[in-house]
Amino acid sequence: MTATGEGAEADVARMCDLSDDWSETFRLLGDPTRLRLLTVLHYVGPGALSMSELAERAQVKTATASAALRLLTDAGIVTATRDGRMMRYALSDERVHRLLHHLGGTHGHVQPHPHTKGTS
Repeated sequence: MTATGEGAEADVARMCDLSDDWSETFRLLGDPTRLRLLTVLHYVGPGALSMSELAERAQVKTATASAALRLLTDAGIVTATRDGRMMRYALSDERVHRLLHHLGGTHGHVQPHPHTKGTS
């Protein structure tokens, strides 16, 4: 059975709008270097790493990381905060944050709840 009528057309229009909304984000995430940087930022937490520290952790060249971070910052996925003479980066797009969780991304900066036992 297929959906027909005005309700179905409205649903399809919403799905098309959703696709349009996400397409630029997926284009940016489709680059392995940018995705690596975002995954590291997600893991370490906001404002923890400078560009060179982030490049080292993501195992990419500093110039490559710089160009990728510029694109991610311009797109609003990442924010840069000045810390003296350097910039510290943070994942700022909540949609991308949730998407990284769906991909299996974890947080290294979050401590387990004291009443929760770890699994072995």
